[in-house]
Amino acid sequence: EVQLVESGGGLVHSGGSLRLSCAASGFSFGSSDMSWVRQAPGEGPEWISGIRSGGGVTMYDGSVKGRFTISRDNAKNTVYLQMSSLKPEDTAVYYCNAHRDGFYYLTFYSWGRGTQVTVSS
Repeated sequence: EVQLVESGGGLVHSGGSLRLSCAASGFSFGSSDMSWVRQAPGEGPEWISGIRSGGGVTMYDGSVKGRFTISRDNAKNTVYLQMSSLKPEDTAVYYCNAHRDGFYYLTFYSWGRGTQVTVSS
């Protein structure tokens, strides 16, 4: 069973930083491409960043490029999202997941509970 446990969220002032973590189990993490997706209140899910299984390729949505950095530690089955220069519009629940059908397809496994990030102005 795929299990994803996100952590590291919280309340931060505009311009601040947070580091999110996602501990994964129940699948071959080291062979899986991973992404972070967020959902703001009243909005649909928004893909924001992905990383290939080996960690050598990363991608970002334009809204976070230059401010967020995705990374992974395959020995720890964990993917990270370092967030800097946070803005109020980054307020959302953040989720990680594994790509089910390949890196360029936004199809994922069952979602974890996510971690809340709130950025005050």
